[in-house]
Amino acid sequence: MPGWDYSGNGYYFITMVTQNRKCNLGKIATTNGRVSVIFSGFGKIVDTEWKKSFEMRNELFCDGYIIMPNHLHAIIILKKTENDNIDGSHNLHVTHVETHGRASLQSPHKQIFIRKPKSISSFISGFKSAVNSKIDDYIDVNNLDIPKYNRNNHFFQSNYHDHIIRNNGEYYRIKNYIINNPKKWIDDKYNPNNTADEL
Repeated sequence: MPGWDYSGNGYYFITMVTQNRKCNLGKIATTNGRVSVIFSGFGKIVDTEWKKSFEMRNELFCDGYIIMPNHLHAIIILKKTENDNIDGSHNLHVTHVETHGRASLQSPHKQIFIRKPKSISSFISGFKSAVNSKIDDYIDVNNLDIPKYNRNNHFFQSNYHDHIIRNNGEYYRIKNYIINNPKKWIDDKYNPNNTADEL
């Protein structure tokens, strides 16, 4: 979002997609009527590194996530102080996300992107770097005949999608979307077998 300070406190809906939307994180399976994602080796690495990322950062919390065959959805809470407007009951207050609240607008004259420490972008960058490194180790250990991942060959697409969650209605809609994502894989816009737009 132009002008938004992504190092400011708030609830963020994040989506990361694998390079070329390759379905290498796992597959959708139905067992006893329950739809779930069965991780591949790469998917297990992504899951492990995702959890580790929050163990290393006191200011970030993962409120919910799903790893799909070729993408990851999550709600991330950035909470840098004990005195912000977010409580454990998920009662969102508009003041912590509006530009007149805790987040500050950047100068419209500045066009240079600077990744702030303890921001959403620095977190995503660190996570992707860790995933690249661990998957490269996995490729070596298993003697896989595939290219390694590095700055020129990203495992995830270099960009990511974010949405600032502004109220309880948005929060619960997105939370349910994440929970039900495996059941709706056939209609998912990231499913390479589906050409319809996601709702």
